[in-house]
Amino acid sequence: MNKIFTKICIASDHAGYGLKEKIKDYLVNKSISVIDIGPFSDISVDYPDYAKKVSKRILSQKSDVGILVCGSGTGMAITANKFKGIRAAQCYSKSSVILSREHNNSNIICLGSRLLKYKEAFKYVIYFLNTKFKGGRHQKRINKI
Repeated sequence: MNKIFTKICIASDHAGYGLKEKIKDYLVNKSISVIDIGPFSDISVDYPDYAKKVSKRILSQKSDVGILVCGSGTGMAITANKFKGIRAAQCYSKSSVILSREHNNSNIICLGSRLLKYKEAFKYVIYFLNTKFKGGRHQKRINKI
């Protein structure tokens, strides 16, 4: 199914832990390999720590893309976007996911566990993993970031 990315990582905070686990299981059941960066329980943790781990993993090319899950997706996106070269998109609809990949070449999808149903999140992750960057005029704009 996924032909664009081979190295995918995922992380969350405590609020996103349940959805992270469901997404991970969903991907594994689709024969898509994913590296879980944590946390490994729903005990309270700080989302910036996990956004940083995923961002650094992508920047060091240990992963191609990342999936971050917190309560709203906002905190993860804000934190991840502090890293030069990271384009983390808070996604909440099919269009937001596809445009984030086609126009912005997003390399992290940020999802809100308190805002999405499991099936919506699964669809968004698949759209994210299978949508190609259009390049061209969009690359010029990304270069300005």
